Amino acid sequence: MRGGPGTVGKAALATRWLNPRLREHPRRAVVTVRSGDRFAVDTRDLIQRYLYLFGAWEPHMTGWLRRRLRPGDGFVDVGANIGVFSVLAARLVGAEGRVAAIEASPDLHRSLVRHARLNGLGNIRALNAAVSDRPRKLTFVLASSRNTGANSIVPYDGPVESSFEMEARPLPELLDPAEIATARVIKIDVEGAEGGVVRGLAPMLGALRPDAEITVEVAPERMARLGDRVDDLLAVMRDAGFHVYRLPNDYAAGSYPSALSGEPRAPVRWRGPVTEESDLIFSRVDAELLP
Repeated sequence: MRGGPGTVGKAALATRWLNPRLREHPRRAVVTVRSGDRFAVDTRDLIQRYLYLFGAWEPHMTGWLRRRLRPGDGFVDVGANIGVFSVLAARLVGAEGRVAAIEASPDLHRSLVRHARLNGLGNIRALNAAVSDRPRKLTFVLASSRNTGANSIVPYDGPVESSFEMEARPLPELLDPAEIATARVIKIDVEGAEGGVVRGLAPMLGALRPDAEITVEVAPERMARLGDRVDDLLAVMRDAGFHVYRLPNDYAAGSYPSALSGEPRAPVRWRGPVTEESDLIFSRVDAELLP
């Protein structure tokens, strides 16, 4: 799947056999991904299964971060999970750069710390914390360990596999001044809680460097269950001088072989309503295609 030439047959093989097989009959291993970094994975989980199978997670986001981050830059990862993007960023920004990786789940935070150590990275500050618009205690629920990235504070009526409580604070209170001043990219992936995170971030936007960019995975339906609206989030960012772009993202296993075989796609200017789950990028660059 990783090393074979071309893409013919790979999408069908991943979709029909490998992906469900690795989910139902999980493997635990330390794998080396395309960047050369290593992760300890359990293929029951979606993210970890794709690392095992493809050596990558979210190819277009990975490509965009590679184009953005340079030695000495800062990266803030809100909802860091096991540290896939934090580890990538730590490599890209180098020893002089800074990575602040924030993860609410104690279990995922332990994995994040493990992966920083496994890859010999001393420039990741891993925080076991939650982010919101004000100090408060939040309850997180996880429906299934098949997708640990779905830990969420959104109300859920079905069976819950696990839950935990965590104290939350606005992002500016969790970062030190140097992390704010050097941040080239802030990534927010919080499973429906992005409205509160962005409201808490708003007072910090003016202190960011001029070329700072923020990427937010927005889930309109889940946001609505918390009383938030995507339009309000967009208004906060636009009022601070940011333009909206959308980055392609497809979680289907069959999409990965072709996505990994070509050039990562660039974010496209977005002017319409956001009605479905989307990876948005906010930048002060005013263009049709974000270079």
